[in-house]
Amino acid sequence: MVDIAYSVTTPKDLDTAIADLEKALADRKFAVLWHLDMNEKLREKGLDLEPKVRVLEVCSAPRAKQALETNLDIAYLLPCKVVVSRQGGETRIGLARPVKLLGTLGDTRLDPLAREVEEVLTEAVNEAAKV
Repeated sequence: MVDIAYSVTTPKDLDTAIADLEKALADRKFAVLWHLDMNEKLREKGLDLEPKVRVLEVCSAPRAKQALETNLDIAYLLPCKVVVSRQGGETRIGLARPVKLLGTLGDTRLDPLAREVEEVLTEAVNEAAKV
């Protein structure tokens, strides 16, 4: 099985975890392009979801430009996804691992950039989870 995601738990509530994540991302020059509230979207369709799930689409513009100039197919995988969820009193913060995702393209020219982005996003997730 491919370990496609990295995640950590935190005792923080969902909103605090998101706020701390946004700050940690901004400190590392990643912009939050969009917030997806999965619960709200499903509610609009008449469906309830017990765990709270928020998806943040994040981007480092210079890194995205570099990746797109290297291989345009990377556009199918951008922007990076960071997820904050809460279920059963536990909050998780995690990300889809760029090394694994970009590896699906089979273009080794992207490997150093994927490692760099994954390292930076992992640092942001870990910082946001700290109490």
